[in-house]
Amino acid sequence: MTPELSVVVPVCNEEENVGALAREIATALAGRPFEILFVDDGSTDATAAAVLAARVTIPEIRLLRHSFRSGQSAAVTTGVRLARADWVGTLDGDGQNDPGDLPKLFAARLIPENATVSLFQGHRTTRKDTGFRRLQSRIANGVRSSMLGDGTPDTGCGIKVMSRAVYLELPKFDHMHRFLPALFQRAGARVISVPVNHRPRARGTSKYGMLDRLWVGIVDIFGVMWLRRRYKPGLTVREE
Repeated sequence: MTPELSVVVPVCNEEENVGALAREIATALAGRPFEILFVDDGSTDATAAAVLAARVTIPEIRLLRHSFRSGQSAAVTTGVRLARADWVGTLDGDGQNDPGDLPKLFAARLIPENATVSLFQGHRTTRKDTGFRRLQSRIANGVRSSMLGDGTPDTGCGIKVMSRAVYLELPKFDHMHRFLPALFQRAGARVISVPVNHRPRARGTSKYGMLDRLWVGIVDIFGVMWLRRRYKPGLTVREE
C-alpha cells in the first residue's frame, strides 16, 4: 500500500536514539499507511545496526546509507527523493522533536484555508535546551529572519511536513534545510508555522555548535537572498 506520509529522519551517530524514536513515530502514525526512512549519513557507530534491529518489529522502516558523511541537507534530500508518499515529514534524529506532532502537522493541510500551503513548519514555542543553546538558536533565527524576511519564527526547527513535489524542485546545497521556508516561498509556495512540542536530549550529544548555527550560515543567507532576487515565481505557460 502506498504510504500517505513518508517520514525522513537524517541520523549520524545516533545509535542510542533511533530505536526509541522509531517506536514513537510508529505509534504516532498508527492507523494510516506510512513509512520511515532513516538516512544514515556516514555514522561511525552502530546507528545502522540499531535501525535494522528496530525494523524487526516495525516493517515500515527503510534504511538508506551514505557512503561518507555528506551533511544533514544531503541526508534529507536523499530521503525525500526516495520517499513514496506525496507528503514528507522530517524530524531530527536526536529525539528532541516530538513525533506526536506529526499527525497535527499532517492534518493541518486539510484545513480549508491551508489548501494551498506546501510547507507546515514546526515552531518550538517552549525550548527544552540549555540557556546557551537557546541563545544560539535565537541569534541564528533572528539573523535569518531579518535578512530573508520569510516570516518564520523558527526556521531551524527540524520537524515539518511538506510537499515532496515542491521540495524536489528547490535548488539543492549544503545547509539548505535551514532555509526551507524562504526556498519554498521563492518557488511560489505558501508556508505556515505550527506550534510544536520540544524535548530535552535524553541520550547522545549534539553534533552542532555556534559556527554551524550562525557564522557558517552567513554565506548561505547571502546565497539564498541572491536566489530569491534572481527568480520570478508564478510563471505560467500556455500551449497553443
